[in-house]
Amino acid sequence: MSAISIKNISKSYGPVQAVQDISFEVSKGEIFGLIGPDGAGKTSLFRILATLLLPDGGNASVSGLDCVKDYKQIRKIIGYMPGRFSLYQDLTVEENLEFFAAVFGTSIQANYDLVAPIYSQIEPFKNRRAGALSGGMKQKLALCCALIHKPEVLFLDEPGTGVDPVSRQEFWEMLASLRTHGITMLVSTPNMDEAELCDRVALIQKGQIMAIDTPEGITQGFKSALYAVRSDDMYQLIKDLRSMEGVADCYAFGEYAHLKWSDDSKSSDHYHPPIGQTTWSRQTTQVHDYLMSKNHQNIEIKPTQATIEDCFIELMKS
Repeated sequence: MSAISIKNISKSYGPVQAVQDISFEVSKGEIFGLIGPDGAGKTSLFRILATLLLPDGGNASVSGLDCVKDYKQIRKIIGYMPGRFSLYQDLTVEENLEFFAAVFGTSIQANYDLVAPIYSQIEPFKNRRAGALSGGMKQKLALCCALIHKPEVLFLDEPGTGVDPVSRQEFWEMLASLRTHGITMLVSTPNMDEAELCDRVALIQKGQIMAIDTPEGITQGFKSALYAVRSDDMYQLIKDLRSMEGVADCYAFGEYAHLKWSDDSKSSDHYHPPIGQTTWSRQTTQVHDYLMSKNHQNIEIKPTQATIEDCFIELMKS
């Protein structure tokens, strides 16, 4: 039996179709990522699974319980951490944790072994009001409150929002450690780099699933030659490369532009040099000569491997 089962779920808000006929399953003990930008439908789907929102069509279940008919039972076995900090700002760290434990008929001591690795980091501030905590500390407190009753399934809706990179990395390390307790986790995030930390991911855009696979499976589906390119004038470089024959796409990617060759281009040999190898393909030479003809300075071109973000962009434009 799957820990989470979603079959043809749809949800509209007036004329806006937030979730469109979505189906997938999450195995017990899996970290499953729902990856997509703001407005993609992630939160609507989470609220349906957490029994806070009724779907317009389709069926969803958590641990074999129907999200509509069995909502009372589901609320006892799930933990839900919304994207926005929603704990009681005027209560202290310890008071918040005690309150949520009491709501579920348990105590901090009863499940302390589960939250101990996380709570130990905020325990020195247990008498501080939650509203006075840093973003990273608020995140850890919210996770402790979501775990205090030892849920079977944990829903984490954009947990990295407003948190510094170090705290975000620590948070994902905490999630990985929860595997030993057999907790299933469904995580939503707009950060493509976090997809690689999941067992499987679903790429979602405009309420529709574009692909579901392991992170490696997603990136292996990118078949075009891909290059990282830069020069002194990045804006003009992207503009020029988009008009070059044989180029399927070009877009900003950090300090580089990522250039994707057209699969049916006859102007290139589609050779993929391995990362770190100095062999230059005909494609590379063509790009360099073309940019020189456009008066670009300090040109750098190197083959690169597709990331989840590259695959997302490709699927979005297909």
